[in-house]
Amino acid sequence: MMARLKWIVPGVVWFAIAVAGVGAAVAATTSSKGGTVRAAHNSTYGSLLVSATGMTLYHYSPDKHGAVKCTAACAKFWPPLVVPRGTKPKAGAGISAAKLSTVKRPDGSTQVTYAGFPLYRYSGDRKAGDVKGQGFQGVWHAVTAAGTLAKASGGMGSTTQPGTTTDSGGGYGY
Repeated sequence: MMARLKWIVPGVVWFAIAVAGVGAAVAATTSSKGGTVRAAHNSTYGSLLVSATGMTLYHYSPDKHGAVKCTAACAKFWPPLVVPRGTKPKAGAGISAAKLSTVKRPDGSTQVTYAGFPLYRYSGDRKAGDVKGQGFQGVWHAVTAAGTLAKASGGMGSTTQPGTTTDSGGGYGY
């Protein structure tokens, strides 16, 4: 019995840590400053969009023409940047206020968009400046202050224009 507990307890602890990390990511995107978007310099990709807390903002390539596809389990790992209904997102330093807007999510919440791209955080990014979600499964890309998508294998000049992705329809399949 004790030998079995030695394996169960660490597993439960790791599961709790993972759940807490996802919960923290969700809380960070729904704070009172959740709709503030600003630019921050990244040494690899140039000027990227970040949340009020400095966390990198991403776009999911299957989100097209105002249709949000990242819901349910996807949105737990990639929490959308949302604002309360009737609230407009705020443009911080280095970005164009004219490119900020919102889109209604399937659950009725209001998600922030930039240059037409719905914005998400990645629960795997632990600190400001992390870009661990960049290029994930070929469908998640950091959004630049210019309103383009950073490419996974490129450098500062490698971006994709809105509506032109390299996605072949893959991804989560939610």
